[in-house]
Amino acid sequence: MEELRISPADPRGSPAKEQQAAGVGILLQIMMLVLSFVLGHVLRRHRFYYLPEASASLLIGLIVGVLANISNTENSIRSWFNFHEEFFFLFLLPPIIFQSGFSLQPKPFFSNFGAIVTFAIFGTFLASVVTGVLVYLAGATYLIYRLPFVECLMFGALISATDPVTVLSIFQELGTDTNLYALVFGESVLNDAMAISLYRTMSLVRSHSSSDQNLFMVVIRFLETFVGSMSAGVGVGFTSALLFKYAGLDIDNLQNLECCLFVLFPYFSYMLAEGLGLSGIVSILFTGIHYSFSNLSDNSQKFVSAFFHLISSLAETFVFIYMGFDIAMEQHSWSHIGFIFFSIVFICIARAANVFCCGYLVNLVRPAHRKIPMKHQKALWYSGLRGAMAFALALQSVHDLPEGHGQTIFTATTAIVVLTVLLIGGSTGTMLEALHVVGDSNEVSLGESLESNNGYRAPVYEDEEESSSGNRFKMRLKELRNSTASFTALDRNYLTPFFTTQSGEEDDDHDELFSDSGRPSFH
Repeated sequence: MEELRISPADPRGSPAKEQQAAGVGILLQIMMLVLSFVLGHVLRRHRFYYLPEASASLLIGLIVGVLANISNTENSIRSWFNFHEEFFFLFLLPPIIFQSGFSLQPKPFFSNFGAIVTFAIFGTFLASVVTGVLVYLAGATYLIYRLPFVECLMFGALISATDPVTVLSIFQELGTDTNLYALVFGESVLNDAMAISLYRTMSLVRSHSSSDQNLFMVVIRFLETFVGSMSAGVGVGFTSALLFKYAGLDIDNLQNLECCLFVLFPYFSYMLAEGLGLSGIVSILFTGIHYSFSNLSDNSQKFVSAFFHLISSLAETFVFIYMGFDIAMEQHSWSHIGFIFFSIVFICIARAANVFCCGYLVNLVRPAHRKIPMKHQKALWYSGLRGAMAFALALQSVHDLPEGHGQTIFTATTAIVVLTVLLIGGSTGTMLEALHVVGDSNEVSLGESLESNNGYRAPVYEDEEESSSGNRFKMRLKELRNSTASFTALDRNYLTPFFTTQSGEEDDDHDELFSDSGRPSFH
């Protein structure tokens, strides 16, 4: 990774001039942040869903970027707004991803764990391959700008990273079915980790294209990256849980130390994975889904929940402003309009393949009252916005790919991000009303279905149904579903009592405290 430039000011100027430019640049960024938060509050207060907060932040960045581009703004000031992917991956993204894992409530997540993993892991892989193959075939038939096959797969991987922050915020405002909310949120949490692992794997394959690497070695490399990163995150999470459980830090005069350590552990996990050549995003995500929070004192729990919600909200808003400004400032390759148009069509097809194929597989193993209805699958398909992760990976591809190829991918990704955030984000409320999913949370809620099985046990399938089925594939899927139930039982009966100061039966009280003290920030 290139050396991180903390201060992007022009080194040829005098120190006083650089400091003044830095002050002006940071002042403008703070002003845009304040404007975004105030505008977002006004929009929510008046229930104006056609311009969500994320879309407003992106527009503010775009407008300021256009004004800076046509004015005589000094380069030393403008350089403070350049989107540096290193700054994004090392400073802005970690708190957002950690908050996503940190704010996952166990009941909805584990109840829909099989479906979430299916959509996020298998579905993202399927969408990446479908997008890459369609782009390659279109290039081979001279419909669009032609890219090598591996680079098409890299594009498919980066453009499969969804960012439904806008959709989730409107879901929460209007009130939708809890299962639908958990599916969209859970998929978005794991989806970024999967997309970045796929992108890095394809990038590694391309850099070693001269050596004969077969498909088996590519799969091994991907599993090494994903499983290794997940293991690093889980290991740091378990270590911190045991530390907070037995170190006796939950007394009044040590609460400051307790909070400081809790805040430092996520970054330790992230940098550990990056230092090992793994994915820090995957690692910090699974560090967030840990048991340390239950071992904190009550005051520390309230503080860290509020702190991570605060810092992730700031980072998210800044990312959209940052992204909008850079879109206006960067040089784009608009000569390949056909590539942009067909890419939009292809990602819609790939998203449909992801959602409806995975929805079919999930419904094969679910009982009638737990099947994902078609209107929820349509809402899940519609909520696949592209955002900061896709933009950052596309910007990185400019450096990873030959001149022209990376620029074409970056321009197409930029257009897709703007269109999906503004158009899909603005029409989400209308979509929810058209699909009649507004207010679905008042129907058979997730809490009711969980109450009968203590929140964790998956539905038990009747032996008669299994014997009469005769479908081996369906039986295998049901076995996988039962293994999920075994995992949740393991978590309740063994992991929670071992790593926390509470038993699995006390999770209900913990969930209520957590949902009240730390509302999700939705990455």
